[in-house]
Amino acid sequence: MSLYADYTDITGLLFDKLDKKRFLHTLGVAGTAACIAMSQGYDIRKAYLAGLLHDCAKYMDDSEYVEYCERHDIDMEDVEVSNPGLLHAKVGAYQAHKKYGIVDGDVLAAIRWHTTGRPGMSELEAIVFLADYIEPGRSHDPDLPAIRKEAFEDINQAIYHVYRNTMMYLRDSDKILDPTTEMAYRYYEDKVSNLD
Repeated sequence: MSLYADYTDITGLLFDKLDKKRFLHTLGVAGTAACIAMSQGYDIRKAYLAGLLHDCAKYMDDSEYVEYCERHDIDMEDVEVSNPGLLHAKVGAYQAHKKYGIVDGDVLAAIRWHTTGRPGMSELEAIVFLADYIEPGRSHDPDLPAIRKEAFEDINQAIYHVYRNTMMYLRDSDKILDPTTEMAYRYYEDKVSNLD
């Protein structure tokens, strides 16, 4: 399967693997990624493909991710072992390559980083990261209308807004904070403040 694989085949495979809610979310992310890509002058098909496969490993229970990573020699950080749900991004990138035949490094990296993001994300990584947060089925953040607007006007501002809200949520809920998320928050905070 090449980068421009038959989306119908991939969509069918995902339909068989994912529960209905996750499948609908997947379609929402793919479509949203394509729209953001179009607004940025980025490769629409590539963005759609990365969005389509971003949660391809979400059919597993959290308890399965650590064992899967051990079996396939996928590196894990301590925070990921403590919070195995974070591993679905790494496992997804692995499966996108091994099971779906994706060889494009940009697409695989966008899948890999869609959950935590990272400082200095590539354009495609940023697109999929944002699309996952703002797709039409999401309603978890009261600031979503503003962030959706920013995604098409100032992508860095939108990313910073996502990180700011995520950090507040994680701190208020006493959830484990992935160090990469904190570093990315600081990176995009600096990036936005330097543009003022």
